Amino acid sequence: MSGDRSANGARGAGGAAPARAPAPDKVDPQVLRTALILVVGALAVVFDTTIVSVALHELAVGLHTSVSTIQWVSTGYMLALGVAVPLSTWALARFGGKRVWMAALTVFLVGSVGSSLAWNAGSLIGWRVVQGLGGGLMLPVMTTLIMQAAGGRALGRTTTWVALPALFGPILGPLVGGAIITDLNWRFMFWVNVPFCVAGLILAGRHLADDTPPAPSAGAARPRLDVRGLALLAPGIATVILGLSNAGSADGFGHTDVVAPLTAGVALLVAFTLYALRHRDPLVDVRLLTARSVGSSSSVLFLSGFSLYGAMLLLPLYYQEVRGVSALSAGLMLVPQGVGTLVSRQIVGPLTDRVGARSIAVVGFLVVAAATVPFSFVDATSDGRLLALWLLIRGIGLGAVTMPVMTAAYVGLDRSQIPHSSVLTRTTQQIGGSFGTAVLAVVLERSVSGTGEGALVSGFHTAFWWATGFSLVATALCVWLPGRAQVHAAAARAAAPPAPPAPVEVTDVR
Repeated sequence: MSGDRSANGARGAGGAAPARAPAPDKVDPQVLRTALILVVGALAVVFDTTIVSVALHELAVGLHTSVSTIQWVSTGYMLALGVAVPLSTWALARFGGKRVWMAALTVFLVGSVGSSLAWNAGSLIGWRVVQGLGGGLMLPVMTTLIMQAAGGRALGRTTTWVALPALFGPILGPLVGGAIITDLNWRFMFWVNVPFCVAGLILAGRHLADDTPPAPSAGAARPRLDVRGLALLAPGIATVILGLSNAGSADGFGHTDVVAPLTAGVALLVAFTLYALRHRDPLVDVRLLTARSVGSSSSVLFLSGFSLYGAMLLLPLYYQEVRGVSALSAGLMLVPQGVGTLVSRQIVGPLTDRVGARSIAVVGFLVVAAATVPFSFVDATSDGRLLALWLLIRGIGLGAVTMPVMTAAYVGLDRSQIPHSSVLTRTTQQIGGSFGTAVLAVVLERSVSGTGEGALVSGFHTAFWWATGFSLVATALCVWLPGRAQVHAAAARAAAPPAPPAPVEVTDVR
């Protein structure tokens, strides 16, 4: 294990060994270079998701279809994302990170151009599925490559770069999307991705190290795709997400469109878990969930979907439905939250390396809960400047939650386990986000009893109280995250030089 880390740290992004080993608490410049190369391409995925989310009504009008049909522009993308994520473990072992990254980025580029040229709702949904397949590979591959390059050192600081696309997306995505919808044709939304994809491909082709796996030795076989595992896991994730996406209505979870796919999806995921526990080399090693770092971070990421992602549904809706602002104005009003997250990133990464994820995540969730409470009392005339201040504070809390929890998922793992952890945490985060969004959408729908502005405002108050409660529950789960002792022990093992081979004892037979 140590040998893998040392070799990886020496290779870096450009293949040249650094003049000296970096300090354990500093990010290796080669790791930073790798992160920047990958982040450029990943920004296309993040911008695309946040831009499209504010434009569904305009897409329905532009393509002469219903909102219920055009909703599949987002749903189809999310389903494809869920199908593609599990493939990343096998693809990395079979083809190497550089080739998989460039292939996934190319698929996303093709899907973006196709979406911009869509001639009806069906073609747009189809091209969005292509985008989802590329994006589903890109996100776990990016995390895996950066974490493998870090080799277990300075994980907190390294994670700040992994999280960079997710930080810029909420700030700039709604603004760009609102501006395009207001002043340009909807097709330009998908052309925004093209410069990031092209630049990402050029940078990766020139500067990422060629990590193509060597040809297997005589008698050995190349990594084989676990087809049976894929046939259980991919549709399991997709059908669970489909059921959750259908739950955000007044009927909630009690109708066939929700119950049927949820039941089928959970059954498939249970079947995959039982299969993977018996399989020697499964598509995704679920046994990693028994490791404290992976199990705790996956649990917190799942529950954070209720307090973090669910509230992200409520906030723009409050500004648009209660205060009556446009999509562009709602995006502008949410900027302080993104700024707060970006600011806290500079502090939280280094601090996580010193004190561990547990205490920082606890404080972060408490800050998120406290900054959500004021929205349980707002109405159409509430002071916008005061709300902006609370959003700034809430963003600081979000940054103090997401990065430490992401970091915790890789504490103490060796190089071969990192791809599996990336898939597990990405999947639990995705399902948790869909679950949280669906639950709070149902709470909001059912809380809006009656007509008029008073009923609408009361419904938002109830939904924001639920979001606050979920944040407090997530706080309790954080005590399971790795603390200072575990983080320092894992960093020390990663920084230690490889053990010398044991001396061979020679017996004199004369």
